[in-house]
Amino acid sequence: MEAALAEELSEIAQDSSTMKVHNQVPGGVHCSGELTDAYRMNLHSRIASRVLMRMAHSGYKTENDIYDLTLAQPWEDWFGVHHTIRVDVTAVKSPLRSLEFTTLKIKDAICDRFRDQFNERPSVNTKTPDMRIVGFLDAHTFTVYLDTSGEALFKRGWREETGDAPLRENLAAGLLRVSGWKPGMVLFDPMCGSGTILAEAAQMVQGIPPGAARQFAFENFHDFDPAPWNAMKNAIKVLPLPAEPTIFGSDISGDMVAMTRHNLRCAGVRFEVPLKQIEAQEVKPPSAMAGIMLTNPPYGERIGVRGDSTLPEDELSTSFYSAMGTTLKQRFAGWTVFLFTADLGLPKLLRLKEARKTPFFNGALECRLFRFDMVAGYNRREEAKPKPQQ
Repeated sequence: MEAALAEELSEIAQDSSTMKVHNQVPGGVHCSGELTDAYRMNLHSRIASRVLMRMAHSGYKTENDIYDLTLAQPWEDWFGVHHTIRVDVTAVKSPLRSLEFTTLKIKDAICDRFRDQFNERPSVNTKTPDMRIVGFLDAHTFTVYLDTSGEALFKRGWREETGDAPLRENLAAGLLRVSGWKPGMVLFDPMCGSGTILAEAAQMVQGIPPGAARQFAFENFHDFDPAPWNAMKNAIKVLPLPAEPTIFGSDISGDMVAMTRHNLRCAGVRFEVPLKQIEAQEVKPPSAMAGIMLTNPPYGERIGVRGDSTLPEDELSTSFYSAMGTTLKQRFAGWTVFLFTADLGLPKLLRLKEARKTPFFNGALECRLFRFDMVAGYNRREEAKPKPQQ
């Protein structure tokens, strides 16, 4: 999602005279600016996972080099001995043998720094720390960051209910951006689950920033100035509610439809998002205007929610996607369909040729966002094909 994130950050930077967006790197985007720009990114970025502030960057050979660099940083300028901390380390091609030992060395360096100055050290809290310190190692260099976000940014502060393995909110936002959907366009998720894609889109329509209902780690920094932060939040302009629905959802499960309805309310959505309980292969276009269908189709057990449980999973899957492909061809001419899945053989099951496939990772799971352009006349072409002899 680096390219989508860089594009989003460039839009956020338009409201700042100091924020600059630099290069994309695997897993992230480099930016620079004032600390208030970190406030701005945390409030407005739908796609970022965290906003990390770089404290130091240097070459290293051993864990002691990492300890020395961490010890030299003025952590006391940012937080106090009474704050709890957590250290996380990720590495790509690092020659060091143990990441756990490296994590320990970073934690020791921070605690030793406080002990040297105040005869006290901060406590570690791995579950709900006040401050998160992040180390990143490649083959030759070490970077240490202070996390300005706190809880990961996909935790918007509204979600109470989830289904099985819900999409993360920032992934849903990334999929919406890559699909090209914008407020005002028709959007339909026929397998909406707990409603993550719909909630993200509906908040965008209403102009609700993703960070409007939550707290951030930077609010605990020593020099945190609430005035610009409050001004930023007060400047949020909630957009007028749409006169006609443009966002629609459905799911095979009535419980999921009810959960989506509840989640939309919790997300502050104040306009109607029509929802239906219906099997995905039975759906019809919810609007006279063609639009974008974006969904994360079920796999494995979820397909069998109301299916014939006597059929093996593979047969269930094949018959479901075959029927779904037919529905798309017969009913959704003019629509652009995006399916996000870990099943890389999905186009074959649908009997459709994808127009584009974009690789994504959902956690450690390699996925694809398949795009299908449902051209008018698909159905006639299918009918014109010679039928197999009986």
